[in-house]
Amino acid sequence: TERPRTFWQWIQRYWFIHLAITSETNPWDAYTPGRLDQHLIDHYRADVASGALDRDRALELLECLWVKFNNQPAPPKVGVTLKESGTYSDFANINTGGITPEGADGVNEVSYLILDCMDEMMFIQPNSNVQISRKTPRRFLLRACEVARAGWGQPAFYSTEEIVDELLAAGKSLADARRGGASGCVETGCWGYEAYPLTGYFNLPKILEVTLHNGVDPRTGRLIGLKTGDPREFSGYDELFDAYCAQMRHFIDIKVRGSNINTQLCARLNPVPFMSIMTEDCIARGQDYNAGGARYNTTYLQGVGIGSITDALASLRINVFDERRVSMGEMLDALEANFEGERFAALRGMVTRRTPKYGNDDDYADDIMRAVFACFRDAVTGRPNMRRGEWRVDMLPTTCHIYFGEVTGASPSGRLAGEPVSDGISPERGADVNGPTAVIASCAKMDHASTGGTLLNQKFAPAAIEGERGLSNLADLVRTYFDMGGHHIQFNIIDRATLLDAREHPENHRDLIVRVAGFSEKWCNLGRELQDEIINRTEQAF
Repeated sequence: TERPRTFWQWIQRYWFIHLAITSETNPWDAYTPGRLDQHLIDHYRADVASGALDRDRALELLECLWVKFNNQPAPPKVGVTLKESGTYSDFANINTGGITPEGADGVNEVSYLILDCMDEMMFIQPNSNVQISRKTPRRFLLRACEVARAGWGQPAFYSTEEIVDELLAAGKSLADARRGGASGCVETGCWGYEAYPLTGYFNLPKILEVTLHNGVDPRTGRLIGLKTGDPREFSGYDELFDAYCAQMRHFIDIKVRGSNINTQLCARLNPVPFMSIMTEDCIARGQDYNAGGARYNTTYLQGVGIGSITDALASLRINVFDERRVSMGEMLDALEANFEGERFAALRGMVTRRTPKYGNDDDYADDIMRAVFACFRDAVTGRPNMRRGEWRVDMLPTTCHIYFGEVTGASPSGRLAGEPVSDGISPERGADVNGPTAVIASCAKMDHASTGGTLLNQKFAPAAIEGERGLSNLADLVRTYFDMGGHHIQFNIIDRATLLDAREHPENHRDLIVRVAGFSEKWCNLGRELQDEIINRTEQAF
């Protein structure tokens, strides 16, 4: 065989590698080609200069690659696996834009071709994004927003500077950090240099439910946590929060021990030789990718429901301890009754209306968010894994926020039993009432650089971003959030009436695509619970 020489041959080369990797591991592995625009630009320019290629032909070749991605679904899922990731996307996340390994602007002619390809194809696969750096041209950002305005959830937007900072904080070299980006949903890594598996999801609101029942899961009546005390006897909010963090550390200890055993089994029983030869340092070390052969080896635990747990703790703090509007015993009785009955319905109305909520740039709530996040991060980050690396956190749900809501009872914030918990780092549905700039202000108070990625969903009605002014407002929102230290933001651009009609008359909306979490999916492929969760997300306006 000979080395590929043309733009077409390099695209074909990538697809062959993708097929080999996914066949060796499984068809749902989030394997990403990384910076496809930067990989292809020299071959594009050479072929155009020689007359062998023009822009239209190059776009056609990219669109053929998109067809290949779209025709490779993930394997069927059942049970909890289906609940935690209710999609058949294979999560191959193509990063476009950003910077070069030398630190220069990475946007080039192929970057715009890829945006045009996304716009024309409107496929749920590949899971495409744009990296926006401080050096990114305004024209590129506006074109990406124009594609997103079409309303099908792509591209997602990432801050290049934040990605680099996250990777540097995790011990990568500057050159390797600049080569990195987002894969899967939003998780950060150095493609070709790092093994960074996601090991599961952590239900932050459920930990509070166990804390409020002194270590018992009220769904089963079983003692599963620590006996941290009867909350009716807590002297103040700090004692409650200390008990919550103790329970969290207890369950993280269990999770890490189990996952480390699984990692050892995988290293021994599931070698991946092709993936290993494609990943730097595996050959030099003589170790498989799954056994710690990669240059960097990170293990991630995903936190879910930060908005829900923040509002729940804020309610307890202000209503039970600070203002003493209700006793802890009354609150626990209301939770057990799921706020049913005239008395508890009135209590629910009170906590819903009079509790500071995350997502409104209110420091009362946002400081609680930061404290919960710090407790979670500090309990996970730095623990040794079984591959010469460390554990870290990211904040993403896939579709697990639906399942976690199903197994979590009513919350002190007024959320009812069984309702979804918040997704990613997004606020609770309907809690964010001060507009999108207040949302990003709250979210930016989290220390994103100490994570491996965070996910923020926002929804706009098409009328809110019409015309040049609307497009400019959307671009400014993205740029502002990233200047404040945000990692990621993505959009559903669709009105509530359309979604309600699609729920009742799916036969009329077979081609409707929406953004769920770190992926887009056809509306008709989603379960009713997930459809309702998307419908009930706050519809923002400028």
